[in-house]
Amino acid sequence: MSEYIPQRAMFICAHPDDLEFGVAGTAAKWAKQGSHITYVLLTDGNAGSHELNMTKTALAELRREEQRQAAEITGVKECIFLGHDDGLLVNSLELRKELVRLIRQHKPQVVGVMDPTNFFPSDNYINHPDHRAAGTAAIDAVFPASEMRLLYPDLDADGLEPHKANYVYVYFTQEANYYVDITDTLEQKIEALRAHKSQMGEWDPAERIRTWSAETGKSVGFKHAERYRRITLKEPEPESKPEAEAEAELEAEGEAQV
Repeated sequence: MSEYIPQRAMFICAHPDDLEFGVAGTAAKWAKQGSHITYVLLTDGNAGSHELNMTKTALAELRREEQRQAAEITGVKECIFLGHDDGLLVNSLELRKELVRLIRQHKPQVVGVMDPTNFFPSDNYINHPDHRAAGTAAIDAVFPASEMRLLYPDLDADGLEPHKANYVYVYFTQEANYYVDITDTLEQKIEALRAHKSQMGEWDPAERIRTWSAETGKSVGFKHAERYRRITLKEPEPESKPEAEAEAELEAEGEAQV
């Protein structure tokens, strides 16, 4: 069975750099196969600095630009910034509706969300409250809100039809049931993470990322991997293929007939 590659995917996170740590290898792999991938960042990470002269406005601008650069490295064409304050994110009904609107607009077949249940990833780290709030809001938006026609009649009036994704990919999870081989895109993931210079400082993430991804892949026979808890909301159409892949097949058929 061939690996599932969505035509459209959306990855939702709390801060710039979350996606580079979590899913950038997968995003780069899918982008190479023609997937249109959208990044949605709920905050600008505008509290993520200890520099005395830094302001929230300046940091937000800097981190948005770093995120755009990181996305470009992985082949992601679109970053959406919702502009909520770093450190103050809550799973509100308003935030859920913002995400429903985006899901209905973009109609992703895969939605990637942070694991809101992962409070204590290790013995020396507590998961950021923004991560948990972002994960819960995204999950609640994906199901059932995005597919409920009567829930938001104003969105329906705007032409934003209900949408049901095929899969939810929960990342930063301790309960993985699905792995993506990122051996061929590992270096893109590392370079994308390096784009977040305001957060990396003098630290080069390469060694740690290579170690983490190797440990993740070892259990399933991949040299390097990213892991997810994959939840199936509906089975994808069997003929569904990324546009670039379909076009390549048509070209190959045409050449074979010449």
